[in-house]
Amino acid sequence: MRAGKRRTYFFDVRKTKGDDYYLTLTESTRKFNEEGYERHKLFLYKEDFNRFIDNLQDVIDHVKTELMPDYDYDEYTRRHEEYEAQQQQEQEESFSKVKESGNGIDSEEDMTW
Repeated sequence: MRAGKRRTYFFDVRKTKGDDYYLTLTESTRKFNEEGYERHKLFLYKEDFNRFIDNLQDVIDHVKTELMPDYDYDEYTRRHEEYEAQQQQEQEESFSKVKESGNGIDSEEDMTW
């Protein structure tokens, strides 16, 4: 999940040698004035899934309802959706230009071996 220009979150399912599963949650942040990334990992095991979700939801609800009830929490979702729509439109326009210029392959007749 991209979170701004410098931060990405990864949610991975891992398997143990004993055929058990757990989650790794990784925050990867691009270093500000350096090359590379800084990573922080959280390992979440199945016996903690329910309590983790419950506590995370409690904390999020507390912030949303008690600490910052007037904040528009959907702002970034809308901005991300607009960004994705713009990227899709630009990709489609780019594809159309290639196709119109004759550089695209439209049929088997266009393929030269």
